[in-house]
Amino acid sequence: MRLRAEIGDGPFNSYVAPSAVRMDSAGQLILVTPTAYARDWVRKNALRRMNELWLGLDGQHRRLEVRCRAEVGSAPPATAVAAAGGNVVDATPRLAALSSGVAAPTVGPVADGARAVRAAGLQERLTFDSFVEGQGNAFALAIAKQVATWADGHFNPVFFCGPYGYGKTHLLNAIAWEAQRLRPEAKVVYLTAERFLSTFVKAMQDRSTAAFKDSLRSADMLLLDDVQFVGGKASTQEELLSTLTALIEDGKRIVFSADRAPMALTEVEPRLRSHLAAGLTCPVEAGDRELKIAVARNRLAALSALGVVKGEAAPEVLAHLVDRTPGSMRELEGAVNTLAAAAGARLSAVTLDEASALLGAALRGGPERRITVDEIQKTVAEHFSLKQADLLSERRTRSVARPRQIAMYLCKQHTTRSYPDIGRRFGGRDHTTVLHGVRKIEELMPKDDQIARDVEALTRKLRGEILPPLHGEGGRAQRGRVGAADAALSGSGASGPTRPFQAAPNRSLRDHPPHEGEGEFCARSVSPSLPSPPDPLVSKAI
Repeated sequence: MRLRAEIGDGPFNSYVAPSAVRMDSAGQLILVTPTAYARDWVRKNALRRMNELWLGLDGQHRRLEVRCRAEVGSAPPATAVAAAGGNVVDATPRLAALSSGVAAPTVGPVADGARAVRAAGLQERLTFDSFVEGQGNAFALAIAKQVATWADGHFNPVFFCGPYGYGKTHLLNAIAWEAQRLRPEAKVVYLTAERFLSTFVKAMQDRSTAAFKDSLRSADMLLLDDVQFVGGKASTQEELLSTLTALIEDGKRIVFSADRAPMALTEVEPRLRSHLAAGLTCPVEAGDRELKIAVARNRLAALSALGVVKGEAAPEVLAHLVDRTPGSMRELEGAVNTLAAAAGARLSAVTLDEASALLGAALRGGPERRITVDEIQKTVAEHFSLKQADLLSERRTRSVARPRQIAMYLCKQHTTRSYPDIGRRFGGRDHTTVLHGVRKIEELMPKDDQIARDVEALTRKLRGEILPPLHGEGGRAQRGRVGAADAALSGSGASGPTRPFQAAPNRSLRDHPPHEGEGEFCARSVSPSLPSPPDPLVSKAI
């Protein structure tokens, strides 16, 4: 009753009540808190008073130490230890006696290392050994390994950016595991942005922000995942900026990840964006087909080691699975898991038709599939032999601007995103730019067969349909060509038939110069609910 009255109901229920007393192999009594943040709060605000009250309850006059569950691991509970300390009585009632009427601790003993891993917020399987290297992530992997070794001369902070589902979280987990292995005494803190936000809000409600600050600023390495989610939250951004500044001044390691580059986080406060961009930005690009096949093969090998499957999948089955799952690596891994669970011991005997039947709606042809803006950008970039970053960049050359317009058109056709939202996802562009791009493609499709074929091929690919092989020159070059009809469009006027055109065999999208009609709108596609933009914006280039 006395401790509860002294520190308050909120802090007591949050940090003391969920804790439990354990005994280590040396006979030392340990107060085990559920999280590292709770441990730091108790050490700073309550441990001294708890020991004063504890000594009056424990006949052996032992003092308490405080640790979090991740540190204790599989330490046995005090009630189960009968050796290494003589007569040991159950310590839990004494903890409860610090506050009358407090129920027994709700957090049970940590039974194994896996629970300790979950308590620390890390996933045990996400290590450097299980990371599949490819052309799009080789640089990021090299930097991640350098950071994990505590090497001198590192950049600070290190910022991993790229589309979701391609290995950013894996890299942050791998850094944390390796850094902790190399320096067990170091304090390595891994948090998601959501957990950072919720813990900070909890600390403000409990009036314990000082302990929250200390728990982060005492870290030797801080890893924060999905930092884009702090956007629009002023107080959280201010606290993150203060933490970032303090750690940099103390020479501590800091690693962030987000789905965009720092300066593209438009909802993040400019000062924080500037600090995030001050170190080293490492892009993690979408995986190519070879990398995805390697990931699928690696996942099946891991499942084989666990006894889930036997044998290896046929190459054509893996290729078909990858082609029908053009989204993120997470989606691909889910499809692999489905195949493994369905095939089991007969994985090596599964044919292409059987794999399609076993996977069913799990493949991209399933009726419930949702197409995302990110997926459209990656698919269009691959189709035109570009990088996704090109579509988000400020480049205005025809080789980039036309694919960007096609991507915007597909976003409007296959997603529920508004024009302003699509613009934000294309590098923070204005909604009138998106509107112009959509109308431009609608205008060109009836007049330019190549653009119509590009849009049709991309639509089928997004729907997960298998495209027929290209004949003639084949490959991306043929799919990436745009007829010169759009170049003649500006000189054809608003009336009169369009002169037939036959594309030159070696003319590609990159060969077309910009033309004067780029800023014109197609009047037939204007929605009555959308006002016409002012003249200065009509000709704004993408």
